[in-house]
Amino acid sequence: MLAQEVFEIRLREVRDLVYDTLCDYDRLLPGVFPMTEKVLFRGDAPCGVHFCLHGPRNVKYTSIWETDKNSVLYYNSIGERFRRTELMEDLTVAPSQCDAQLV
Repeated sequence: MLAQEVFEIRLREVRDLVYDTLCDYDRLLPGVFPMTEKVLFRGDAPCGVHFCLHGPRNVKYTSIWETDKNSVLYYNSIGERFRRTELMEDLTVAPSQCDAQLV
């Protein structure tokens, strides 16, 4: 079952929301594990952001922010989607805003 939530947030808050949600899912301590991100492109235009939380024992939790639908999809370590969050505010992503930063 997917939980659907609606949030009014900005880009930095998207990063924080994703990080906190992925940590909460498997009860990981926030601030201990790094998260990387990469802008996704469709053709030459950015269409989303891929987030990856690098947990213990090489476990990876991922999330995709679909900017065209303005929603965030969350996946567990075996690739099953466990949540979908709809964002209220329309945000766009510039490639320079996300360049594999660690959180």
